[in-house]
Amino acid sequence: MSTDGPRPDGEPPPEAPEVNGRSMGAVRKLSAAPSPARSARREGSPYPKASVLARVVGRLADVIVSLTLSSFAGVAGILAGLLYLLVADALGNGQSLGKRIAGVKVVHVPTRAPAALRESMIRNSPFALCYAFYAVPIVGWILLVVAGVPLLLFEAYMIYGDPLGVRIGDVFADSQVVDAKVVAGTPAVSTPLSGRGTA
Repeated sequence: MSTDGPRPDGEPPPEAPEVNGRSMGAVRKLSAAPSPARSARREGSPYPKASVLARVVGRLADVIVSLTLSSFAGVAGILAGLLYLLVADALGNGQSLGKRIAGVKVVHVPTRAPAALRESMIRNSPFALCYAFYAVPIVGWILLVVAGVPLLLFEAYMIYGDPLGVRIGDVFADSQVVDAKVVAGTPAVSTPLSGRGTA
């Protein structure tokens, strides 16, 4: 029988027991509240997630540049296209040509500096690997379908679904794509993660 209503003898209903100074009702509400999504970057980041659309535009532009380079001078052109994909984000202020067009850039989160050559090569290695598959007839094309396409799809899922837009390449490079208006070394609006507050 419920004890929430008035008692027959006119006495007020007994108060709900408390847990750590909170009523059971408050505890139930807190436990029922959904926890924030956790980023693949467990340390968190002081920077907000960049626009997914801007990142897609920037990546497509870089792919066009890479394929254009690969169309010249045979093997040398293919190597030039591959090299561009690897080092593009270190060309200037953490911006490839595509990212400059799209208004985003890559930062090394621990130092809050624009991505350098190391970060660019690490974070872009999945795309460079798929490019290498594409450049090798038959065997490479099979590998592109079997391994490359699933890898790219997972990277795309991470960009869309991760609270910071961090993908696997960014996890290993300690990097993040941010709005180009963010000044190097100066965090923008902090992005809280589950159980952490701001980083």
